[in-house]
Amino acid sequence: MVYRSARFLPEFIRLTREAVAAAGFKDYEIVFVNDGSPDDSLEYLLEQRRSDPRLRVVELSRNFGHHRAALAGLACAAGENIFLIDCDLEVSPMALVTLASTFRTMSADVVYGVQHKRKGGFVERVGGQVFWKAFNLLSDTPVPANVLTERLMTRAYRDALLSLGDRNIFLAGMMYWTGFHQVGVPLEKGQRTGRTTYSLTKRVALLFEAITSFSTVPLKLVLGLGLALTAAAAAFAAFLVVQKLLNPESLLMGFTSIAVLIIGTGGIVITLMGVLGLYISRIFVQTQGRPTYIVREIHGKRTS
Repeated sequence: MVYRSARFLPEFIRLTREAVAAAGFKDYEIVFVNDGSPDDSLEYLLEQRRSDPRLRVVELSRNFGHHRAALAGLACAAGENIFLIDCDLEVSPMALVTLASTFRTMSADVVYGVQHKRKGGFVERVGGQVFWKAFNLLSDTPVPANVLTERLMTRAYRDALLSLGDRNIFLAGMMYWTGFHQVGVPLEKGQRTGRTTYSLTKRVALLFEAITSFSTVPLKLVLGLGLALTAAAAAFAAFLVVQKLLNPESLLMGFTSIAVLIIGTGGIVITLMGVLGLYISRIFVQTQGRPTYIVREIHGKRTS
């Protein structure tokens, strides 16, 4: 997946060629997905293709995002075994050697990378931990914490993954939900050189996308909270009626208390409507039936 990646590409291509040779794969292609990158990444890749036809470039019509670009790359890959990796060098392409060894030894359908110690500063590390704890707490499909994009898979698994047809894309959840024989392998993930394009806002948005795509727990919580509030309101109303009957002289709640209750109840109702709205928006996106990405042009033919 290529987005603002021009400075990484020369080293990435060199290491990828070395990794493929070291892992024992003789026939291969390298598929790059240009996800609407605003720098000169596309021009560089097209220049490299002139001297190496094993490089293929899938040019998307605009920026669709990391997960959709990954699906585009998987769909265009022609090999019997497919290695998925980001080109920002946070994980070295030489990880293919480790993955391929486990892939063959374990007769796995998928071997994926896992980072045991998160990289980055305090916010990035804690944010990642919170993301996976929140997702696995609420999700109907648990996913190993700190799973990486990098993985080696069979073509059969790839085909099954692409057959899901999700329009609300959370790739890690989709990959684990698909099943097959999957094995996790520890991989080192370094710090990206330069400023990351994966902002805190995008991480929060991904969390909402992930949870609402793979969990009905928030809806159950909404139902439970609604029933609890209804029961509490009924009990409080009964208390006020009994108090008035037993002591007609007593004063009922004053304006301030009533105002607080109204504002608090309104806030809860709006929050619950927001949760329902998230799920309705997911239904809307799914039923629209729009493609998850649009390919503008593919530079280079399939090698098989």
